[in-house]
Amino acid sequence: MSQASTSRFNDPKTPLDVKISFEARKPITDPTLGIVVNISKTGTPQHRLVTIGDSLTHGFQSGAIYKTQLSYPAIISKELGWDKLHYPTYGGPGDGLPLNLEKLAHDLQQKLGTEINWLNGVPVFLFVRQQLDILEDYWERGAGKIYPNQGKIHHNLAIYGWDLRNTLSRNADICLDVLSKVKSEDDVLRQVINNHNERAAICVLNTARDNQGKALTPLQAAELLGAEGDEQTEGIETLVVTLGSNNALGSILTFNVSWSDDGYDDMSVNDKYTVWRPTHFKAELDLLVAEVKKIRARHVIFATVPHITIAPFARGVGDKVRNKSRYFPHYTLPWIHDQDFNPEKHPHITENEARAIDSAIDQYNEAITEVVRQARLQGKDWYLFELCGLLDRFASRRYIEDLDARPSWWNTVGGEYKLPPELDAISPALTSLFFRSEVKKGRTQGGLFSLDGIHPTTVGYGIMAQEVIKIMQLAGVKFYESDGKTQREGEIKVDFGDLITKDTLISQTPENVDNMFNFVGGIDKNFNLFSGMLKKNY
Repeated sequence: MSQASTSRFNDPKTPLDVKISFEARKPITDPTLGIVVNISKTGTPQHRLVTIGDSLTHGFQSGAIYKTQLSYPAIISKELGWDKLHYPTYGGPGDGLPLNLEKLAHDLQQKLGTEINWLNGVPVFLFVRQQLDILEDYWERGAGKIYPNQGKIHHNLAIYGWDLRNTLSRNADICLDVLSKVKSEDDVLRQVINNHNERAAICVLNTARDNQGKALTPLQAAELLGAEGDEQTEGIETLVVTLGSNNALGSILTFNVSWSDDGYDDMSVNDKYTVWRPTHFKAELDLLVAEVKKIRARHVIFATVPHITIAPFARGVGDKVRNKSRYFPHYTLPWIHDQDFNPEKHPHITENEARAIDSAIDQYNEAITEVVRQARLQGKDWYLFELCGLLDRFASRRYIEDLDARPSWWNTVGGEYKLPPELDAISPALTSLFFRSEVKKGRTQGGLFSLDGIHPTTVGYGIMAQEVIKIMQLAGVKFYESDGKTQREGEIKVDFGDLITKDTLISQTPENVDNMFNFVGGIDKNFNLFSGMLKKNY
């Protein structure tokens, strides 16, 4: 299309370095990019799996970091037959940090029954407030603020909410310094755990220190683990890097599109930006890659960045206004119904804003793909994990329900993702729709994304693990039985039967999810409370 014909699809705030695309980037189906690499595989590295990333690797779901034993790195480790994976754990009275929505739903159901409405609204409010007060006390003034700094470096070095710059620059001491300057008070009005991200990060990184006790970034910590091999054998067998989502995700978490500008690489000022321009992302990526190259890992897997509106937290409102368009006119909070949506009142992003952000993400992914390409041309055994393409193939409202919106490459990459038999047998079918459940019915839709509408459920993480395992097998990584000695043959498959029993949103679904969100939506419709909180970020 000419510049003139595309101008009506451009949001005026979109930077010039964003190349607007009218079809999503075609996913890469060959993790090797068709480039053959032969490497020496002498000995068995001490650390069979190390991961660097954000919430998707940390194991975040339903508003909290808590089931880290069921993160996708932990699922892979189990299939490897490797029981030495170190990862942080988060417990406390609320089972996680900052707020475990699944536990809150179960506790509400146990305490007040499945009904949540205007008649019992006051008891619901008081119960939730009491739970928040307990959480705040635990993490700010109780046992949750004790951070051991002795012990082994974790293999899962991912931290929710971190972008490329955070991963390049932050360490435990920086986070501890931030907390030292925060005055902890039992605020009766604002029962929210302050600086929860720093608290979670310290749990990951406080043991990541060199011999002199100097705090290390996740990249430096991985470099130290990689150095534990000898001259012939790397310290790390497989390193997985899954970063970049938080360089764009803030745009839908706040429904505010603020493109990066001066200071994009300065953590003291860049929080005001919610989406990084492609040129800025590329500059940060180059620095990240330089650090990854210092890490002695036999195989490295780089993941692409998901499109922002695949996750159901941002719900498309109305009907798609153009034939074959993959976008809705507006995207807003999931509990706001079409008939209630008011663009003058409710936080939202527009169709053109969503297209611009996804177009920028496509450029992020082109840069990541080129990184892997250049590494393989240089003889490094690096691979591409097409996470963006994987999630696109689950996009219920975008592609699966709207055949006309499917891109030209849809069938050439396999079309809709085919679930493993154990997951395919679940009824109702697991989809990327926002999680819903009703009284006496249980789950009625969704199931691949947890209650926060951003992060996968446990079985969703299992799918991620399965795709990474395929790449690891392609790289020649050996998998063993639980004894760690008996080698497994053939295609390695995740034990989804086991994951289903451990995924309590699927196997023990709280029945009050619809009531919870309808109640929240009713408050928003009449008082604009939650929408107003987000609009303050505009």
